[in-house]
Amino acid sequence: MVYKWDVTIPPLSGDKTRRGYVYLPEDYDNDLERRYPVMYMFDGHNVFYDADATYGKSWGFGSYMGWTRTPLIIVAIECNHEGNRRLEEYCPVDVENSTLGRIHGQGKIYMDWMVDTLKPAIDAKLRTLPERENTLICGSSMGGLMALYGATVYNHVFQRAACLSPSLWLSPGKILEMVAWAQIHNDTCIYMDYGSKEMYRHPASAEALISVAHLLLSKRVNLAFRIVPGGTHSEASWERQIPIFMQCLGF
Repeated sequence: MVYKWDVTIPPLSGDKTRRGYVYLPEDYDNDLERRYPVMYMFDGHNVFYDADATYGKSWGFGSYMGWTRTPLIIVAIECNHEGNRRLEEYCPVDVENSTLGRIHGQGKIYMDWMVDTLKPAIDAKLRTLPERENTLICGSSMGGLMALYGATVYNHVFQRAACLSPSLWLSPGKILEMVAWAQIHNDTCIYMDYGSKEMYRHPASAEALISVAHLLLSKRVNLAFRIVPGGTHSEASWERQIPIFMQCLGF
């Protein structure tokens, strides 16, 4: 069951609404005593429905969850579609890029809203397991970068993360520094991948991925790192990774 509602993020976009999506497990209404872990996702419009997806193809996550009867709540928030606002909101560092220009990263503002406003509201309204060990974060591309940011800098909130095709190439040095300074518990579990057909789309991608993976391992993170054979930078490719990263995250 996927429900939609209108969300505002005042510190980022004032009173402008965007769509929020929440998936409730198949037995949510049957066992009123049971509580569930929660996974927070980015680009919510691309998660469940093809009709809502930017390019007409979603992850189809609802179908997977229903078929597998996975006992997990998913909360996914639509991105900001105005100009470069998605890049800004999903970037935890300031970036100077020859193609994109200057990006004033507002990822911290977004993540603070997710942790301090969205999560408490979800925990109050739904039967969740609110503890860190039952709180996950997931995203792809810029959302994958934000999932990595959440799992490292906000490691006191998120124990597990899936970071698909993370946009590490934007500013590898700053992102490495961010991860290096993060206080990460050694029970942290991170899945990170990149498609073989997108690997050299950006020159810095391969080196950044290896460097971040090495740094995470040096911090004793339980890391699953893979290059997806034939993988592309697309929802169709990320959808095919769902069973793999869900198993890595313990579901």
